[in-house]
Amino acid sequence: MNDKPETPSGVLLIDKAQDFTSHDVVAVARGALGIRKIGHCGTLDPMATGLLILVIGKATKLSDLLMSEEKEYEGTMVLGKTTNSQDAQGEVEEEKDVPDFSAEQIDDAFNEYVGDFEQIPPMVSAIKIKGVPLYKMARKGKVVERKPRAVKVYDYQIKRTELPEVDFVVQCSKGFYVRTYVHDIGQDLGCGAHLSALRRTRSGKFDLSRAVTTEQLKHGKREDLLASMLTLEEVLEIRGV
Repeated sequence: MNDKPETPSGVLLIDKAQDFTSHDVVAVARGALGIRKIGHCGTLDPMATGLLILVIGKATKLSDLLMSEEKEYEGTMVLGKTTNSQDAQGEVEEEKDVPDFSAEQIDDAFNEYVGDFEQIPPMVSAIKIKGVPLYKMARKGKVVERKPRAVKVYDYQIKRTELPEVDFVVQCSKGFYVRTYVHDIGQDLGCGAHLSALRRTRSGKFDLSRAVTTEQLKHGKREDLLASMLTLEEVLEIRGV
Protein backbone atom coordinates (compact mmCIF):
# COMPACT_ATOMS: atom_id res chain seq x y z
CA MET A 1 0.00 0.00 0.00
CA ASN A 2 1.40 3.40 -1.00
CA ASP A 3 0.57 6.14 1.49
CA LYS A 4 2.86 8.68 -0.14
CA PRO A 5 0.93 11.97 -0.55
CA GLU A 6 0.19 13.02 -4.11
CA THR A 7 2.34 15.84 -5.49
CA PRO A 8 0.32 19.08 -5.68
CA SER A 9 -0.55 20.05 -9.24
CA GLY A 10 -1.52 23.39 -10.69
CA VAL A 11 -0.27 26.71 -12.02
CA LEU A 12 1.65 29.29 -10.02
CA LEU A 13 1.77 32.77 -11.54
CA ILE A 14 4.99 34.64 -10.82
CA ASP A 15 5.75 38.35 -11.16
CA LYS A 16 9.39 37.84 -12.13
CA ALA A 17 11.94 40.34 -10.89
CA GLN A 18 14.72 41.73 -13.08
CA ASP A 19 18.03 39.85 -13.35
CA PHE A 20 16.43 36.42 -12.78
CA THR A 21 16.37 33.94 -15.63
CA SER A 22 13.26 31.83 -16.10
CA HIS A 23 15.34 28.81 -15.05
CA ASP A 24 16.38 30.66 -11.87
CA VAL A 25 12.71 31.08 -10.94
CA VAL A 26 12.01 27.38 -11.54
CA ALA A 27 14.97 26.46 -9.31
CA VAL A 28 13.72 28.75 -6.54
CA ALA A 29 10.20 27.28 -6.85
CA ARG A 30 11.52 23.72 -6.60
CA GLY A 31 13.34 24.61 -3.39
CA ALA A 32 10.44 26.57 -1.91
CA LEU A 33 7.79 23.94 -2.68
CA GLY A 34 9.90 20.80 -2.34
CA ILE A 35 8.61 19.66 -5.75
CA ARG A 36 10.89 18.65 -8.63
CA LYS A 37 8.28 18.48 -11.40
CA ILE A 38 8.04 22.18 -12.25
CA GLY A 39 8.39 23.89 -15.62
CA HIS A 40 7.76 27.35 -17.05
CA CYS A 41 5.71 28.56 -20.00
CA GLY A 42 7.44 31.15 -22.16
CA THR A 43 10.96 32.32 -21.36
CA LEU A 44 11.47 35.86 -20.06
CA ASP A 45 14.88 37.49 -20.57
CA PRO A 46 16.76 38.39 -17.37
CA MET A 47 16.18 42.10 -18.12
CA ALA A 48 12.42 41.58 -18.38
CA THR A 49 9.96 41.55 -15.50
CA GLY A 50 6.39 40.36 -15.19
CA LEU A 51 4.27 37.32 -15.75
CA LEU A 52 5.96 33.93 -15.77
CA ILE A 53 3.66 30.89 -15.66
CA LEU A 54 4.96 27.94 -13.64
CA VAL A 55 3.35 24.56 -14.24
CA ILE A 56 3.57 22.12 -11.36
CA GLY A 57 3.01 18.37 -11.17
CA LYS A 58 0.35 17.16 -13.61
CA ALA A 59 -0.02 20.71 -14.95
CA THR A 60 3.28 20.27 -16.83
CA LYS A 61 1.18 18.48 -19.46
CA LEU A 62 -0.44 21.87 -20.18
CA SER A 63 2.87 23.58 -21.04
CA ASP A 64 2.48 23.54 -24.82
CA LEU A 65 -1.12 24.68 -24.60
CA LEU A 66 -0.36 27.60 -22.29
CA MET A 67 2.74 28.66 -24.25
CA SER A 68 0.77 28.84 -27.50
CA GLU A 69 -1.46 31.70 -26.35
CA GLU A 70 -1.06 35.39 -27.14
CA LYS A 71 0.95 37.68 -24.88
CA GLU A 72 0.85 41.32 -23.82
CA TYR A 73 3.95 43.37 -23.02
CA GLU A 74 4.74 46.89 -21.87
CA GLY A 75 8.06 48.16 -23.19
CA THR A 76 10.31 51.18 -23.62
CA MET A 77 12.12 51.83 -26.88
CA VAL A 78 15.19 54.08 -26.96
CA LEU A 79 15.88 55.59 -30.36
CA GLY A 80 19.34 56.45 -31.65
CA LYS A 81 21.27 53.45 -30.35
CA THR A 82 21.49 49.86 -31.59
CA THR A 83 23.03 47.05 -29.54
CA ASN A 84 24.23 43.54 -30.39
CA SER A 85 21.47 42.02 -28.24
CA GLN A 86 18.80 44.53 -29.35
CA ASP A 87 18.29 45.50 -25.69
CA ALA A 88 20.00 47.57 -23.00
CA GLN A 89 22.14 44.66 -21.81
CA GLY A 90 24.08 44.40 -25.06
CA GLU A 91 27.07 46.31 -26.39
CA VAL A 92 26.34 49.46 -28.36
CA GLU A 93 26.98 48.89 -32.06
CA GLU A 94 25.92 52.20 -33.56
CA GLU A 95 24.73 55.63 -32.43
CA LYS A 96 22.85 58.14 -34.56
CA ASP A 97 21.10 61.46 -33.98
CA VAL A 98 17.37 61.17 -33.40
CA PRO A 99 15.27 63.41 -35.65
CA ASP A 100 12.46 65.40 -34.06
CA PHE A 101 9.82 62.80 -34.95
CA SER A 102 6.18 63.72 -34.50
CA ALA A 103 3.83 61.43 -32.58
CA GLU A 104 2.19 60.62 -35.93
CA GLN A 105 5.52 59.51 -37.46
CA ILE A 106 6.20 57.22 -34.52
CA ASP A 107 2.71 55.78 -34.73
CA ASP A 108 3.07 55.22 -38.48
CA ALA A 109 6.28 53.25 -37.89
CA PHE A 110 4.58 51.01 -35.31
CA ASN A 111 1.56 50.62 -37.57
CA GLU A 112 3.74 48.92 -40.21
CA TYR A 113 4.02 45.94 -37.83
CA VAL A 114 0.38 44.97 -37.31
CA GLY A 115 -1.00 41.62 -38.42
CA ASP A 116 1.08 38.75 -39.76
CA PHE A 117 4.75 39.21 -40.67
CA GLU A 118 8.13 37.55 -40.18
CA GLN A 119 10.92 38.23 -37.70
CA ILE A 120 14.54 37.11 -37.83
CA PRO A 121 15.34 36.01 -34.25
CA PRO A 122 18.23 37.86 -32.56
CA MET A 123 21.58 36.15 -32.12
CA VAL A 124 21.23 36.60 -28.37
CA SER A 125 18.35 34.16 -27.94
CA ALA A 126 17.69 30.65 -26.65
CA ILE A 127 16.86 29.23 -30.08
CA LYS A 128 19.08 26.24 -30.82
CA ILE A 129 20.91 25.50 -34.06
CA LYS A 130 22.36 21.98 -34.19
CA GLY A 131 21.72 21.71 -30.46
CA VAL A 132 23.64 24.88 -29.53
CA PRO A 133 21.75 27.95 -28.22
CA LEU A 134 22.33 31.06 -30.31
CA TYR A 135 23.36 33.11 -27.28
CA LYS A 136 26.32 30.78 -26.69
CA MET A 137 27.47 31.36 -30.26
CA ALA A 138 26.95 35.11 -29.83
CA ARG A 139 29.22 35.12 -26.76
CA LYS A 140 32.01 33.78 -28.99
CA GLY A 141 31.41 36.51 -31.52
CA LYS A 142 29.74 34.21 -34.03
CA VAL A 143 26.86 35.30 -36.24
CA VAL A 144 24.93 32.57 -38.06
CA GLU A 145 22.01 32.64 -40.45
CA ARG A 146 18.63 32.44 -38.72
CA LYS A 147 15.42 31.47 -40.44
CA PRO A 148 12.59 34.03 -40.34
CA ARG A 149 9.71 33.10 -38.04
CA ALA A 150 6.04 33.85 -38.63
CA VAL A 151 4.65 36.11 -35.88
CA LYS A 152 1.63 38.36 -35.39
CA VAL A 153 0.85 41.65 -33.68
CA TYR A 154 -2.83 41.85 -32.74
CA ASP A 155 -2.72 45.41 -31.45
CA TYR A 156 -0.42 48.06 -29.98
CA GLN A 157 -0.68 51.33 -28.13
CA ILE A 158 1.86 54.11 -27.69
CA LYS A 159 1.67 55.33 -24.11
CA ARG A 160 4.38 58.03 -23.99
CA THR A 161 6.68 59.72 -26.47
CA GLU A 162 9.54 61.74 -24.96
CA LEU A 163 12.33 61.35 -27.48
CA PRO A 164 14.52 59.41 -27.55
CA GLU A 165 12.16 57.22 -25.44
CA VAL A 166 8.85 55.71 -26.52
CA ASP A 167 6.68 53.66 -24.13
CA PHE A 168 4.33 51.17 -25.77
CA VAL A 169 2.05 48.19 -25.17
CA VAL A 170 1.91 45.33 -27.67
CA GLN A 171 -0.35 42.28 -27.93
CA CYS A 172 1.40 39.57 -29.90
CA SER A 173 1.64 35.89 -30.76
CA LYS A 174 3.89 33.30 -29.16
CA GLY A 175 7.51 33.29 -30.32
CA PHE A 176 7.48 37.08 -30.71
CA TYR A 177 10.67 38.98 -29.91
CA VAL A 178 9.86 42.44 -28.58
CA ARG A 179 13.59 43.29 -28.85
CA THR A 180 13.51 42.55 -32.57
CA TYR A 181 10.23 44.45 -32.98
CA VAL A 182 11.86 47.55 -31.48
CA HIS A 183 15.07 47.05 -33.48
CA ASP A 184 13.16 46.74 -36.76
CA ILE A 185 11.04 49.84 -36.06
CA GLY A 186 14.25 51.75 -35.28
CA GLN A 187 15.75 50.65 -38.59
CA ASP A 188 12.64 51.81 -40.43
CA LEU A 189 12.90 55.21 -38.72
CA GLY A 190 16.50 55.45 -39.87
CA CYS A 191 18.12 56.12 -36.50
CA GLY A 192 18.13 52.67 -34.92
CA ALA A 193 16.67 51.68 -31.55
CA HIS A 194 16.96 49.19 -28.71
CA LEU A 195 14.67 47.92 -25.96
CA SER A 196 15.48 49.39 -22.53
CA ALA A 197 12.64 47.93 -20.43
CA LEU A 198 10.14 45.10 -20.81
CA ARG A 199 7.32 43.77 -18.68
CA ARG A 200 4.95 40.91 -19.57
CA THR A 201 1.51 41.78 -18.24
CA ARG A 202 -0.60 38.99 -19.72
CA SER A 203 -0.34 35.52 -21.26
CA GLY A 204 -3.58 34.11 -22.64
CA LYS A 205 -6.24 34.60 -19.96
CA PHE A 206 -3.68 34.96 -17.14
CA ASP A 207 -2.46 38.30 -15.81
CA LEU A 208 -0.56 39.65 -12.80
CA SER A 209 -3.59 40.02 -10.51
CA ARG A 210 -2.90 36.69 -8.75
CA ALA A 211 0.86 36.60 -9.24
CA VAL A 212 3.39 35.94 -6.48
CA THR A 213 6.52 38.10 -6.51
CA THR A 214 9.97 36.57 -6.80
CA GLU A 215 10.70 37.71 -3.24
CA GLN A 216 7.55 36.01 -1.95
CA LEU A 217 8.61 32.86 -3.78
CA LYS A 218 12.07 33.00 -2.21
CA HIS A 219 11.00 33.78 1.34
CA GLY A 220 7.32 32.80 1.64
CA LYS A 221 5.95 29.81 3.49
CA ARG A 222 5.29 26.66 1.50
CA GLU A 223 1.64 26.49 2.56
CA ASP A 224 1.06 30.10 1.47
CA LEU A 225 2.63 29.46 -1.92
CA LEU A 226 0.54 26.32 -2.42
CA ALA A 227 -2.56 28.32 -1.47
CA SER A 228 -1.67 30.85 -4.20
CA MET A 229 -1.50 28.11 -6.81
CA LEU A 230 -4.33 27.77 -9.33
CA THR A 231 -5.75 24.25 -9.38
CA LEU A 232 -6.13 22.37 -12.66
CA GLU A 233 -9.90 22.99 -12.42
CA GLU A 234 -9.37 26.74 -11.99
CA VAL A 235 -6.96 26.84 -14.93
CA LEU A 236 -9.48 25.18 -17.22
CA GLU A 237 -12.26 27.45 -15.95
CA ILE A 238 -10.19 30.62 -16.53
CA ARG A 239 -9.39 29.45 -20.04
CA GLY A 240 -13.07 28.77 -20.68
CA VAL A 241 -12.56 25.07 -21.35
